[in-house]
Amino acid sequence: MENVLHSRIIGEGKPLLILHGFFGMGDNWKSHANKFAEDGFQVHLIDQRNHGRSFHSSAFNYDLLVKDLYNYIQFHELGKVDLLGHSMGGKTVMLFAVEYPQIVNKLLVADIAPKKYPPHHQDIIKALNTIDFSVHSTRKLIDAKLSELISEIGIRQFILKNTYWKAKEQLGFRFNLIALTENYEEVIIGLSSSNVFEGEVLFLRGEKSGYVLDTDLPLIKTHFTKASIDTVSSAGHWLHAENPKEFYSKAIEFFN
Repeated sequence: MENVLHSRIIGEGKPLLILHGFFGMGDNWKSHANKFAEDGFQVHLIDQRNHGRSFHSSAFNYDLLVKDLYNYIQFHELGKVDLLGHSMGGKTVMLFAVEYPQIVNKLLVADIAPKKYPPHHQDIIKALNTIDFSVHSTRKLIDAKLSELISEIGIRQFILKNTYWKAKEQLGFRFNLIALTENYEEVIIGLSSSNVFEGEVLFLRGEKSGYVLDTDLPLIKTHFTKASIDTVSSAGHWLHAENPKEFYSKAIEFFN
C-alpha cells in the first residue's frame, strides 16, 4: 500500500500502537516500548505523516492522521489494538477511537484533552524557520541558533534528535517543516467528531503540566463515557520522559 507509515516494531504479543507528539517521532518512546515488549506486547512505534521517517505531504490534519493509522492497522492485519498517544498523537488516537471503536481495545491519552488549545508553539516554529542548513552546518551551530528563541535546553535537544545527514556534509530536519508550519492551526483544534467511544480510556496528565484540567472532565466524558483521569507526579507535559517510572507503572496497570 502506498504511503504506509514508517514504524519500528518491538516484541511479540498484543498489538500496542504508540503515537508521538508534534515535531516528535516514534523513537522518542523506545525505552518505554522495550518495557511494554517485556510485558507481553507487540509495540508499534509509529511516525505520523510529516514526522520521523514517514512520508511527507502538504496535507495535514487529524482526519488524515486517523486515515493513515487505519491504513497502517489494515496493512499489518492487526485486528483489535491498544492505543497510546501523547499530545498531538493523543488527539489522533482520540479521534481514531470515536471513529473506529470496533478495532480499539483500550485507549491511553497522555497529557492532552479533546479541546481546542490556544497557539503555543510559535517560538519553536519561528526558531526552526531561522535555520539555514547551508550556514548552520553542524548540530552545535543549529543549537546555538535555536537558543536565540528557545531557552529550554530539553526542547532544543528534542528538536536536534530530528536532524540527520540528508546528504554528504548537509544536515536537514526529518519532519516536514513547511507543512507543519502552514498547517499549525490543525494541530491545536479540538475533537471534530461528535461520536462516542464506550471502551476503557485513561487520561494521564503531568502534575506540573496544565494541559488537562479538572474542568475538562465534562468534555472528556461526552466523548469517552468510561474515561478516568490520573496524574503523574513531578512531571510536566513530557510526563513519560520526566517521570518514566511512575508513567510506566500507571500505563501497564491500565493495559493489563
